[in-house]
Amino acid sequence: MARVDVLMPQMGESIAEGTLSKWLKKLGDEVKRDEPLFEISTDKVDAEIPAPAAGTLVEVKVLEGQTVPVQTLVAVLETEKGAAASPATAPAPKAAAAAPAPAAPAARPASVVPPKGDGTETAEERLRKKSTPLVRKIAAEHQVDISVIPGTGFAGRVTKQDILGFIERAAPAAPAPGAPVSRPPSPVPSGAIEHPAAEPWPRDRVEPWSKIRKITADHMIMSRRVSAHVASFFEVDYTRVAQLRAKHKAAYAERGANLTYLAFIAKACAENLRKHPVINAAVSGDATIFRRDINIGIAVALDWGLIVPVIKHADELSLMGIARAINDLGERARTKKLSPDDIQKGTFTITNPGGFGPYAGIPIINQPQVAILGVGSIEKRPKVITPPDGSDAIAIRTMGMLTMSYDHRVVDGADADRFLADVKAMLQDFPEGAV
Repeated sequence: MARVDVLMPQMGESIAEGTLSKWLKKLGDEVKRDEPLFEISTDKVDAEIPAPAAGTLVEVKVLEGQTVPVQTLVAVLETEKGAAASPATAPAPKAAAAAPAPAAPAARPASVVPPKGDGTETAEERLRKKSTPLVRKIAAEHQVDISVIPGTGFAGRVTKQDILGFIERAAPAAPAPGAPVSRPPSPVPSGAIEHPAAEPWPRDRVEPWSKIRKITADHMIMSRRVSAHVASFFEVDYTRVAQLRAKHKAAYAERGANLTYLAFIAKACAENLRKHPVINAAVSGDATIFRRDINIGIAVALDWGLIVPVIKHADELSLMGIARAINDLGERARTKKLSPDDIQKGTFTITNPGGFGPYAGIPIINQPQVAILGVGSIEKRPKVITPPDGSDAIAIRTMGMLTMSYDHRVVDGADADRFLADVKAMLQDFPEGAV
């Protein structure tokens, strides 16, 4: 018999740690090679981790809910001697390839790693600079250089507690009696403060937040605080789209794609974002970055939280390509098969709660983007129409609302409304040749 170590995988270059959220096998269970062994949550994605070899699970080193650095020993498999083992994920950087850390390592001060003479960075230096988005946001707000803060995270990574403590220690001392009192900004940004704690009552059920729920909460609070949110509402007549769906849905299904209203909406957005570049932008300090790529994120509601996989280069895809991408990303999100790359580099986001029935909603911008489109329910409603003879009539039409929240720091109302008007016009007169 041979023993195979199972390590916490590296799920992306900037990922320094992961939370073991659920064991899919128990001690003593037989495991097939590449069979899902446990689930992890990171700053970027939730994923199922496959077994690197076939065998028996004989040791569990990390319990559910524990957060450990990458390359930590998680479990041990006992296999037939000579059984081939494949790494569960890409190998970690050399700096993290030392002997496995204990299951729950104590926080330690960062070692100072001098830069190489050739100007290149070590893996530890990259990890320090690529801290969590919340830490980088706090640093930017307080004009703090992350590299000067002693980090207690893996490889000296600066944590939220590290930077908040650094800012508090750097705050000026109290003024002498009688001196004028200045009121500097609070060292703790509003998005980082603790929520008021409610007390559970008898018979209540308390369920701790998952890692993805915590990340989403912090991200949403930060977005509301950072961006000047404004929203525009447009009513769209989807009757033309409904007719095209009825005509082509079976043919799309035969080719493995579900022709949804969302596919038409994403296609219309992709076609018009190039014409309205400020909608496909991001904010960097007091400058606007106009993205060259058009990468549309599609929000997916999961039982354990919300995730936004991204359709890369959506403007280069046909309606069939977009429909397939939506189906593929949604399925892999629900089965925890997404990679970190699948949820990065979005430039514009669409959220589609309409399937649950709401008439309309006002979504929160997905930072660092500047706009997000919300899709309301699509259903038949009475509508006043004007036939060619100029008379008015009430007809049954397939109607729905589009709501776009946008960052008024860079997107004016006229910019947003022109974009939405073009999206609406394309959906109401969708070209047959584009289906």
